[in-house]
Amino acid sequence: MTTRLMTGNDAAATAVKLARAQVIAAYPITPQSPVVEQLSRWVEEGELPAEFVAVESEHSALSVCIGASTVGARAFTATSANGLAYMTEQIWWAAGARLPIVMCVVNRAMAAPWNVLNDQQDSMSVRDAGWVQLYCRDDQEILDTTAQAFRVAERINVPVMVCYDGFLLSHTMMPVDVPSPAEVDAFLPPRTAPLQIVEVSDPRNVGPVTPADPREDADGALQPGYMELRAMHNASLLQALEVVPAVDAEWSEAVGRSWGGLVGEYLLDDAEIVLVAAGSLVTQLTLVAETLRAEGVRAGALGIRCYRPFPADALRDRLASRALALVYDKALSYGNEGPICGDLKAALYSMDGEPAVYGAICGLGGRDVTLEHLAQAARDALSDLEAGVAHRAPVWIDLAEGSMR
Repeated sequence: MTTRLMTGNDAAATAVKLARAQVIAAYPITPQSPVVEQLSRWVEEGELPAEFVAVESEHSALSVCIGASTVGARAFTATSANGLAYMTEQIWWAAGARLPIVMCVVNRAMAAPWNVLNDQQDSMSVRDAGWVQLYCRDDQEILDTTAQAFRVAERINVPVMVCYDGFLLSHTMMPVDVPSPAEVDAFLPPRTAPLQIVEVSDPRNVGPVTPADPREDADGALQPGYMELRAMHNASLLQALEVVPAVDAEWSEAVGRSWGGLVGEYLLDDAEIVLVAAGSLVTQLTLVAETLRAEGVRAGALGIRCYRPFPADALRDRLASRALALVYDKALSYGNEGPICGDLKAALYSMDGEPAVYGAICGLGGRDVTLEHLAQAARDALSDLEAGVAHRAPVWIDLAEGSMR
């Protein structure tokens, strides 16, 4: 183990190198570009024996990964914002084809209007496409989670997005402990045979048109219809609720670090108000919890590491009998509320000891989110709770209403 000062993008690239990815597809977009730029240097210099494929679009980048993964290669790419939107067709294809691709999504605001700064609207927009989604709090977690993602993906044959905040993490330097290649090799064995049969002597269609209903094949065996395939995919995705914590525990045994599996928690034992978020915001919330405790408020922080599949049981377990859960979303489900907040309300519905759940929208398009902003939102939420407010519309943090017209 060596300690190096590196950016979040460098941490992601280092993990891909340690994972011995065999095919890397690349198309640049801010703030993701340094990930694949670093990987291209290692491939060119011979440090990483992989095929590096520079393509003409994000759609093609994921298409390359789909082809490579189909024949059994360990495949990787990265993207952000509108690049993720441009590959949306292939996002669904990769998941439906059950391909264990790993992709870093360096979270950035969606256009229009153009904005290259951070929020989480991009990855949240494809949360229902059938990928595992893991969110990272700092650069160390980016490295560790990217390495873990290959093992998770290959164990359940479902692709994984490793999501981390653009610029706030992607371009910020932090000390990162880098495991040795031998440690990662012991943790992550070579990929086994793919689900798909790709054999010249036994030609097959890959992803053919599938009828709605099951039907017999040429040998008389009943094969699943479209709906059965979707149910099988969903069942495999739900396996991640067990596999993600198991892989995190295996990583801890290999290198001595754990990230909590599905969620991360801080000062939760006696918390009456729990501050909930995903990504780098969770690190800020640990400091907010300390600030509120200094004011006599029993506060704790709960970070959602695995957002898809949604860790409903883990959240119910940690939020039972609390007074209030305040969810800070860096994204918006337009016409509704923050996506994490909405999912949490559904997970806690009718639970014994269900807390009140309030939502806050913050940080869109890189809007600065200070500790005082976050702390004041918590104070206001507690005041509303004491006033008997059961249901509350999402609060927009640091919204300059005077500029709206």
